[in-house]
Amino acid sequence: MAPPMATDASPAPDMSNEHSGADLKATDAQTSPPPETRESIWLRRAAIFSFWAVVVFLGLPVWWTTTAIYRAELPLQDMTDWAEGKVCKPVFPLRIAVEAPVSVQDALVRLTQHAIDDLNDFSAHHLRLMPAESPYTANVSQEVIIDGTSIRSDDKDTALVIRMIQVETGETPRSHLQPYSPTLDVYYSATQLPAQSANSSPLASFIAQELRAVFSEEQAQLAYVLAAQPNTQAARSASLSPEKHAELDRQSTRVLKYAPTYHLTFSLFSPSYTPSAWNIDAALRTYLTPLLESFSGISNFTVDTQVQLYATFSPSIHPPEYDETSKAWTLRKEDLSGFVNAAEWPLSPSIGEGPTVNFIVYVPDPSQSPLLVKESAANSWLVPQWGGVHILNLPSGSSPDALTIDDLAPAMHTFSDQLTSLFGLSQVPVSLPLRISTLKRVRAASLIFSASSTLNALAQVYQKMPSIPVPDNVAQSVDSTVKHLHQACDYLRDGRFQNALDHARVAEVEAEKAFFERSMVGQVYFPDEHKVAVYLPLLGPVAVPLLMAALKELKGAIASLRGR
Repeated sequence: MAPPMATDASPAPDMSNEHSGADLKATDAQTSPPPETRESIWLRRAAIFSFWAVVVFLGLPVWWTTTAIYRAELPLQDMTDWAEGKVCKPVFPLRIAVEAPVSVQDALVRLTQHAIDDLNDFSAHHLRLMPAESPYTANVSQEVIIDGTSIRSDDKDTALVIRMIQVETGETPRSHLQPYSPTLDVYYSATQLPAQSANSSPLASFIAQELRAVFSEEQAQLAYVLAAQPNTQAARSASLSPEKHAELDRQSTRVLKYAPTYHLTFSLFSPSYTPSAWNIDAALRTYLTPLLESFSGISNFTVDTQVQLYATFSPSIHPPEYDETSKAWTLRKEDLSGFVNAAEWPLSPSIGEGPTVNFIVYVPDPSQSPLLVKESAANSWLVPQWGGVHILNLPSGSSPDALTIDDLAPAMHTFSDQLTSLFGLSQVPVSLPLRISTLKRVRAASLIFSASSTLNALAQVYQKMPSIPVPDNVAQSVDSTVKHLHQACDYLRDGRFQNALDHARVAEVEAEKAFFERSMVGQVYFPDEHKVAVYLPLLGPVAVPLLMAALKELKGAIASLRGR
């Protein structure tokens, strides 16, 4: 058998791969876009640039203009200076007119002034004596120079008049302060008058001591007000004892916050159907109207009255208990704060223009009369910064349908005392006009400091919160506040305390008006995070394509530059 023939073992060439590569190249050549021309590249870039130009040069200015917050310019430095006490150093020069015989008037005024200056340790509060027209000097023109100002003796701003009265009997010297007139009567004998050339006088020293006693309470109140303010070295020089400071602290906790207008509400409450009427109008005219007229230079008042029958006790208090010792029904002291049934008694705290001061007359049921406070046996009490309550215990067994003026007299006297306490009127000296003039000076100083503090708070808000709008009326109110503060301070220096109080009241109102501007208060509660939450959903879809297109073109431009 012949052997098989030998074959060539080398593989034949695969022509299919060559055909596949050619096909891929042909396909890529068919699907690849043609190269961009220079004109198309610049056209695309111009389109992208036009979008950015519209955004930068038109969109952003329009957005900035339409959403910009208007902020009026405020005198921040002046506002801060007022709050720091750098502008006004309150002083209280009180003019004291002296009525004395012409022959000794000048010498008595000079010696008494020296004695007062030696006793005074409160530089912000100083008494300035001057001659006054009197029966002794009726035809003499009285004019003196006080702190560079020409003052006549019949000046309406005279704080006190000293009447020198010569007597032949009784202890001398002695004094008497008129309760309803700013007049201090000083009784002396002829031998106590000082000589023109004298350097001292027991009579002058006595008058100086009496004046110091009369105005000691006023000095304490002014020192208390000034001590709480910055840069008040004058107040620190008049140190208050811890006891006096604590007493003034207690008074300040019950005094109402100052307001130009107060609304007084007098209410009659009874647990039964009687009494159903009261002669309150006549009682108010007789007992309270003169007092309110005396306060008219400080604040204005509106009055309202109401009667509520079947007024029950508040369920939160312990019912009255009968005390065999005092033969009376008693309320516990801890229950007085809940005596007023605020849930059912119609007492609204927002009646009228200003704060409401409530005065309640409660007539207990005859079966629970008399009704007293257990610990003190009192039938009235004061509610700090709110008003007062008087339990009117009628004679045993009586239940009249209407209360007369005589029936209401005890309640009216109580309300008068409570009203003076709520307004911060001191209990000394005995002269009511002097105490009211003291309150004017204290109120004027307090309002100046309060308005200055409000300006400082507004300045801090303005600087720390640049996103809140400040309209022009805020700037106008600030300018008005600063103007009236300057005038109030000037009038204080001149001793024109009523004018100082009037301007201080306006300054306080304008400062509060500026600080509580509606548009500003609303923006305080709109932080920047809220703005981001509003703008991001609107600007995001527009900004992303523009940014990506700009980045792509920038990357292509850089690659082109590197390839050259």
